[in-house]
Amino acid sequence: MVILISLGGFFEFYDLFFTGYVAPGMARSGLFTPESLGFFSALGPLKVAGFGTFVFSTFMGLWVGALAFGQVADRCGRRMIFTWSLIWYVVCTTIMAFQTTGLWLNVWRFAAGVGLGIELVTIDTYISELIPSRERGRAYAVNQVITFSAVPVVAFLAFALKDMRPFGLDYWRVVVLIGSLGAVAVWFLRRSIPESPRWLARHQRVEEAERIVADIERRVAAERGIALSAPQPAQPEKEGRGSLMEALRPPYRKRTVIMSVFNMAQVIGFYGFAAWVPTLLVSRGVHVTSSLAYAFVIAIANPFGPLLGVWFADKFERKTQIVVSLAAMGVVIVLFSQASSPALLIVLGVLFTLASNVMSFAYHGYQAELYPTRMRARAVGFVYSWSRLAAAFAGLAIGILLHGYGVPGVAAFIGTSMLVGIAAILLGPATRGLALEKISH
Repeated sequence: MVILISLGGFFEFYDLFFTGYVAPGMARSGLFTPESLGFFSALGPLKVAGFGTFVFSTFMGLWVGALAFGQVADRCGRRMIFTWSLIWYVVCTTIMAFQTTGLWLNVWRFAAGVGLGIELVTIDTYISELIPSRERGRAYAVNQVITFSAVPVVAFLAFALKDMRPFGLDYWRVVVLIGSLGAVAVWFLRRSIPESPRWLARHQRVEEAERIVADIERRVAAERGIALSAPQPAQPEKEGRGSLMEALRPPYRKRTVIMSVFNMAQVIGFYGFAAWVPTLLVSRGVHVTSSLAYAFVIAIANPFGPLLGVWFADKFERKTQIVVSLAAMGVVIVLFSQASSPALLIVLGVLFTLASNVMSFAYHGYQAELYPTRMRARAVGFVYSWSRLAAAFAGLAIGILLHGYGVPGVAAFIGTSMLVGIAAILLGPATRGLALEKISH
């Protein structure tokens, strides 16, 4: 079930990360000229403003999806949302692939982002409710091994197709359409995934929840060849309205503020590097054509951070993993800004990618653990939405800094953000090995 649910996340990451790899092709298609961008051209006559508007539209859509529709998953169920949001993404992205102006490219990019915005929030919520406390960290690591595998796939496709016109289409359009076709296949695979038993129990559908849990127990006993131990006494979840306002009041207000600040800070490093890596390499003196090849080598590292995490995810406190990763990202990006050797740039890019992906799986699990079932999706959607909003403006900010101050300016921006993220996460509670009910109390 973790694998099937993660396949949807694969296409969210495919979609998020193709931005940096298809930007050169979009620019060659004339989509980022002031005439093509329409009212988006008002964002400024910067050299990278055109691509910046595409990144801006992506994350504004993700922000609206995470903020506005997180509550729908609490009301209507996890399964329905992560299934139909994938269909929304397919439709919008397919239409986007055939746009001929920057204005409508960005409009449909925004629309696709709305569907993806709720997708990942619901996946995080579902996994936290499905997996036993002693293995939740490992489950998130496995989840992100699968999702991050999308990054080298899209990097390879962009590199392999960059000088071609498959089916008479620009290469970037084909890269986009491949993601849509794969998402359709995943939609059919996911139809066998059951609803979250915790959500069902919360909505008085106890018999249905019991059937799902009994089926899981039966399958585990058959796979292991042993009888399962008796269930441990569980602390019941406190009653409450489950509204977003509850997340903004004690005892959850501190957690909500901490995770909102953290999400704004971490995304500047995470997507600030990943979405701009080909452009950053060019700014460090690497030829445009070679930058896509080097970016592909760096992209291969993406699944390996979570893969290492499968081993240690439940051995160390989540907070510790997040803080160490943020510190490593801050140090490495400073070294990257001063390097000029292609080999050293690749090594530093790989190290930054590994650290950022360890941070990613650790915090995705951490923030989903901090809230009770009655409001988990909407609270996670709220705090996560700040990362989307920050990323929308960070894309423009990085464009400004890169144009005016080069890679060192970008590195200073990312490094400072990592320090803010560390300060925020240190104030949060410990969660490793604890039942969700105990954490929520």
